[in-house]
Amino acid sequence: MRFRLTPRETSFYDMFAASADNIVTGSKLLMELLGAESSARSEIAERMRAAEHAGDDATHAIFHQLNSSFITPFDREDIYKLASSLDDIMDFMEEAVDLVVLYQIEELPKGVEQQIEVLARAAELTAEAMPHLRTMDHLTEYWIEVNRLENQADQIHRKLLAHLFNGKYDAMEVMKLKQIVDVLEEAADAFEHVANTVETIAVKES
Repeated sequence: MRFRLTPRETSFYDMFAASADNIVTGSKLLMELLGAESSARSEIAERMRAAEHAGDDATHAIFHQLNSSFITPFDREDIYKLASSLDDIMDFMEEAVDLVVLYQIEELPKGVEQQIEVLARAAELTAEAMPHLRTMDHLTEYWIEVNRLENQADQIHRKLLAHLFNGKYDAMEVMKLKQIVDVLEEAADAFEHVANTVETIAVKES
């Protein structure tokens, strides 16, 4: 790591960690949704909405700190990109839960459980990785594994689409379910964006 003569604003590290921890909360709510009765889903959606608002607050706090800091721990552009990508993950997860409730989906396709399991694992890895931004140590395994998980998510998504279009569902149901699995795929992509940003930061700081 480069030696710096100037002090750096360190509160960013704590804020990134808090944002990632909130994503773990969101992933757990997604898992909870899978096993919930239809009547319980609205309450889960309310908690997910609260988590998404907390994520927004965390993102705004990072942006405010960025705008008021003269010296930052790494490039301003990367701080902005990392915060935005973390926020995107929560937005996509909240959207998926909201769509399940709004569309009154009785039963989700079997592959959705696999999608959410991948997201939950990516959330854990991301939360574990954020504190390492202080030292830039032990991050290589993180971005490699998240990229592997995103590839796995792609395969699950393709299989889900094939299942949706096999004639079992009517056209309206296909449209609803496809929108949900597409949003979950976007969440997986957003995890990869976070990992790629972390990799970029680590390379610059090495």
